[in-house]
Amino acid sequence: MRAIGMALRLRGLGLLLGAGLVSLTGDWILRIGLAYYICLLTGSTLASATMLLASFVPQVALSSLAGVFVDRWEPRRTMIVTNLLLAAGLLPLLAVHRAGEVWIIYVVVAYEACVQQFFAPAQQSVMPRLVEEQHLVTANALNGQATDISRLAGSAAGGVLAAAGGIAAVTVTDLASFLVAALLITRLPALRPGTPAGLTVLAGARDADDDAAGAVRVTVRARLAQLRSEWADGLRLSVRQPILRVVLIFLAVTSIGEGVMGTLFAPFVRSVLHGSGPDYGVIVAAQAIGGIGGGLIAAAAGSRFRPAWLLGGGAVAFGVIDLALFLYPLAHVAVWPAILLMIVVGVPGALLLAGAMTLLQSAAADSHRGRVFGALGAVEGVAVVAGTIAAGFLGQSVGIIPVLAAQGGGYVAGGIAVLIALRAQRAANPAEPAGVALTLRLQES
Repeated sequence: MRAIGMALRLRGLGLLLGAGLVSLTGDWILRIGLAYYICLLTGSTLASATMLLASFVPQVALSSLAGVFVDRWEPRRTMIVTNLLLAAGLLPLLAVHRAGEVWIIYVVVAYEACVQQFFAPAQQSVMPRLVEEQHLVTANALNGQATDISRLAGSAAGGVLAAAGGIAAVTVTDLASFLVAALLITRLPALRPGTPAGLTVLAGARDADDDAAGAVRVTVRARLAQLRSEWADGLRLSVRQPILRVVLIFLAVTSIGEGVMGTLFAPFVRSVLHGSGPDYGVIVAAQAIGGIGGGLIAAAAGSRFRPAWLLGGGAVAFGVIDLALFLYPLAHVAVWPAILLMIVVGVPGALLLAGAMTLLQSAAADSHRGRVFGALGAVEGVAVVAGTIAAGFLGQSVGIIPVLAAQGGGYVAGGIAVLIALRAQRAANPAEPAGVALTLRLQES
């Protein structure tokens, strides 16, 4: 607990975590409230699925490009402006009263998802500039814990508010959460100076500038060329930097597993465990409770271990527990072991998340961190879609248990691969800071 206390005494971290907790809780209230309200208005599962699609497509389409702008802009100002834009964008929801107006919800949800793509990379890029390196694992673990707390509190409050006050209640609550978050971010202390860029040569931008040298003003074509060059620059860093490449591949594989899990877990509870709706709710809540407890453990002890060990070891443990969760019904069908295992799996889940975020933040220079996390968002989005589609087909043709077990095996294999790859990378460059090797290779070429 000493590590947690030391980290929370950092004024900037406490404000950033508080802003994230308030904003995410409001998001969960809105998400659950809108799902309830759409069902109440239309009675259509297709309408609910359309809302989820409207919130998901922007992550795939915009996340990577948004990271380019996040790297250009001052991160604190970016977070403030995005919170204000998110608050203003909710106002049209107050006009929804009938089923024929549900399209307004889709437009608002899509708009909110687009703006969110600018906030998330800015928040991740600012973390290493608020805390010292020795506190970074603890800070990321606490940030992950805030996500679980907001999911638990916001999910419960969203249903209650929607039932009691309708769409106006959830809208006003989420709007207020964005305003409070913006206010907290305005009080962040000055950020430490950023590290130099890992990639400094932007060939496309230089060519565009040369072409436009004789012009009175920079043309739209030149600006687009520069934007394309910076976007490619970030993708190149994510692919060519060894640590970033390993972590992104791991997250791509496990995000496919998350798509599988999101698709098949409810059928697993219903058809394999023969559980009821309330049983499913208790198991999902247990996952959040486990995440909160795991976040505390990761925050208290995570700084004692290297981030690579947290990611790799946490992934292996997570996969083993997942395998136990999905295979135990072959011997004994009951709900209570699932509840217990969902709590236990929160510990390695929090460890691997803290390790992954720390590795990504440390391996990318401040000037490129937004693009790295933007690329991560795009990769995760595509992978979740792939996992969701695959699970829909394979769940029926292969079976629920084998597909979910394969998802757990993916974590085990991914964790072992991370440990081997990052250990080999460290052995090859024992004293080389993250990103240095790539910078030198680019300069030499």
